[in-house]
Amino acid sequence: MRAINAEVIRNLEAKARVLRGHILRMLTQAGSGHTGGSLSAADIVACLYFWEMNIDPQNPRDPNRDRFVLSKGHAAPVLYAALAEKGFFPQEMLSTLRKLGSPLQGHPDMKKLPGVEASTGSLGQGISWAVGMALGGKLDNRDYRVYALLGDGELQEGMVWEAFMAAAHYKLDNLVAIIDHNGLQIDGRISEVMSPEPVGDKLNAFGWEVISIDGHNIEEILKALEEARKVKGKPTAIVAETVKGKGVSFMENRVEWHGVAPKEEELKRALSELGLA
Repeated sequence: MRAINAEVIRNLEAKARVLRGHILRMLTQAGSGHTGGSLSAADIVACLYFWEMNIDPQNPRDPNRDRFVLSKGHAAPVLYAALAEKGFFPQEMLSTLRKLGSPLQGHPDMKKLPGVEASTGSLGQGISWAVGMALGGKLDNRDYRVYALLGDGELQEGMVWEAFMAAAHYKLDNLVAIIDHNGLQIDGRISEVMSPEPVGDKLNAFGWEVISIDGHNIEEILKALEEARKVKGKPTAIVAETVKGKGVSFMENRVEWHGVAPKEEELKRALSELGLA
């Protein structure tokens, strides 16, 4: 097991800032897309792609690779940013987000872009993909791991809980579901639209190991992922408390930034706050 130290944490914090910069630039160029939930997941995705997962951009279909499923598919910009930074495709392609003919559409398409494991967008379906992948790994006696990132508003979907139940039934200890628990969805606060709370207690009741963390604390994220590797006989859920629009003061905890792209002046201000101007 690799050591988690101050240098590792600094490097991943820097990588998360770079991802946020990519997200903001590509959304501004596209003129549309989902800003808030992409920014809230950047620290988690940075830890997965640049520390945790066994993946090789030179061999994206390696049968022994770890799998990542972006169940909250509308947050595609954070996935595209990570894939480009990792070397799955040239970073110049990021400027084509949501353009006609681009493989970088508003939701991930596994048939068009290397490194995308599942075509997601209709909320609730991604975690079922992940359960199937994890079960397939068990049946094939492979030791890869599967990571699924869900939104907390997504937990309002009934099929999510069917997938959670199946994962526990099949003792999928190679599966980690990470809940981006930022408290907001397109129509407002999740507590007011249709509350899924208490998320951790419910997952625990469904037979999952539950770890609660600050989803912007790199050390906590890494330690939770390390702890999840030690869990045997059941899947692990990491409930990550996050801030929608994290990293940009005028976007943080603002529901209106769920599905709005920054304009040029807002981009300049945001990049300056991130130290990327």
